[in-house]
Amino acid sequence: MPWLQLKIDTDSEQADRLSALLEAAGAEAVTLEDARDQPLYEPPPGATPLWADTRVVGLFPADADREAILALLRESLGELPPHRFQALEDQDWTRAWMDRFQPMRFGERLWICPSWCPPPEPDAVNILLDPGLAFGTGTHPTTALCLEWLDGHPPAGQLVVDYGCGSGILAIAAALLGARHLWAVDNDPQALESSAANAERNEIPVRNFYTALPEDLPPLQADLLLANILAEPLIGLASRFAGIVRPGGRVVLSGILREQADAVGAAYAAWFDMEPPVAREEWVRLAGTRRA
Repeated sequence: MPWLQLKIDTDSEQADRLSALLEAAGAEAVTLEDARDQPLYEPPPGATPLWADTRVVGLFPADADREAILALLRESLGELPPHRFQALEDQDWTRAWMDRFQPMRFGERLWICPSWCPPPEPDAVNILLDPGLAFGTGTHPTTALCLEWLDGHPPAGQLVVDYGCGSGILAIAAALLGARHLWAVDNDPQALESSAANAERNEIPVRNFYTALPEDLPPLQADLLLANILAEPLIGLASRFAGIVRPGGRVVLSGILREQADAVGAAYAAWFDMEPPVAREEWVRLAGTRRA
């Protein structure tokens, strides 16, 4: 059947309230969109930021009473922010959403494949991963930069730490590329649950895959530490990462804007021999080797 869509332009502070009001008014679904093409960079674990200018979209049956919906909103809000109704033809919403996510290749042989798509190259290294609540499905340049590094530097036999693991995508990629032991670390328990579930789905042996909150990570000497977070926490964690990575081990850092690369590199230069940054769009990846 056809639908009626109500779009309301607001700010991040009012978005949640408007979402609840639209649900109370009978919306079948409510989504949030970027109203001004503002990039929302991959946030620190546990953070759920919204755009400064957010569009709240409610989906109603086509015969919904427009005036009744607006009256309910005015009763709670007073004057309404900019809004508009739009008729919408029916479609298979689940299929439309699934079509947005197709297999992606990183480097020469590493693929991310959602469950509804057969792997394009069955003999390649295929990570089975569906989009979900935790960040990290390969679509963001920061994640792609790390996956491409792993494809070019397979950590066979290594102990690997994925710090700020989100969905566990980097730890799982490292495992499928031959890593011996994996630690997925995050301050969000939901991310740890997601990482463990995704590891099981990719048939990573439980005895080789561990999850931990940062404060529960045991003393260890990692061959490789991957951290796709943001520049500020990366700078603050430099000395801790130096203590985790063994001499001769590697660190790979992402979530860094081009203009932040020098500051992050300088924070690690006391312990690591840092390589030139590698860029994709406005983001860079840094890699370094731990000095003795």
